[in-house]
Amino acid sequence: MNSPKWLDRILYPFAHHTLQLDSGQMHYVDEGKGEPVVFVHGTPTWSFLWRQQIKSLCREFRCIAPDHLGFGLSDKPKDFSYTPEAHASNLEQLITRLQLKNIILVVHDFGGPIGLHYALRHPDNVKRIVLLNTWMWSLEEEKRIRQVSRFMRSSIGRFLYLQMAFSPRILLPQGYYQHKHLTKDIQRHYHKPLSSSASRLGTWRFAVALHEANLYFAQLWAQRDKLHRIPILLLWGEKDKLLPLHFLDTWQQAFPEARVVRFKAGHFLQEERGSEVTAAIKDFIQE
Repeated sequence: MNSPKWLDRILYPFAHHTLQLDSGQMHYVDEGKGEPVVFVHGTPTWSFLWRQQIKSLCREFRCIAPDHLGFGLSDKPKDFSYTPEAHASNLEQLITRLQLKNIILVVHDFGGPIGLHYALRHPDNVKRIVLLNTWMWSLEEEKRIRQVSRFMRSSIGRFLYLQMAFSPRILLPQGYYQHKHLTKDIQRHYHKPLSSSASRLGTWRFAVALHEANLYFAQLWAQRDKLHRIPILLLWGEKDKLLPLHFLDTWQQAFPEARVVRFKAGHFLQEERGSEVTAAIKDFIQE
């Protein structure tokens, strides 16, 4: 595929790869050689979020970073369900098609309940897991998140997401602790893939899923014991305004042997503390 004119090839110098799925064409990055590291993004981001990590780690590892359907450079079909479970199925198809073995799985935000679905189904093919400001359990008890998700399911919420670009314009900046890291150039790369109302359907469906997908999240959490043999690294932006800090406590209680590194950063710690996040991942892989 050809690069869109707005894409800065210095910021994002990676070759384009695509996988044809039943619902559309998935774009992904595949850089370097060695142990496969699979990066799974959330909302409203895409593989661009992982560019700093990929640029460094691809010198020693094979770095794979897909764009979910509805995000980044992937297709944005009208008839796709955009549920976390559907995205998880697409990710599994990519991993299977590329014949990736003993993967290091790195997940953020909605990438958690998407990527960890694969780890639960194929724990023997996941060598290590890195979790960044994410979750894998029902959010029914999270009153604020539940209320926001229900509101976003309304006609007003749908209008805000689809017509007013609520996710990239409002939520994205709130995910930064230090806004100096969200330059106009960086912000443009998150806005451009979501430049029309039709292209924002995936972001809206994720907002709705915070409530509607609770059964799916709960089913994942019920199987968490399958992950206990896999080494886990928790990288956490403790200034996150989008996900509460006690999510980190939940992970630590469930996986007390996990290594934890906390950063004075917001939700998008890959952007704010890029080199430190990269170094922590590299140290963990080479441990």
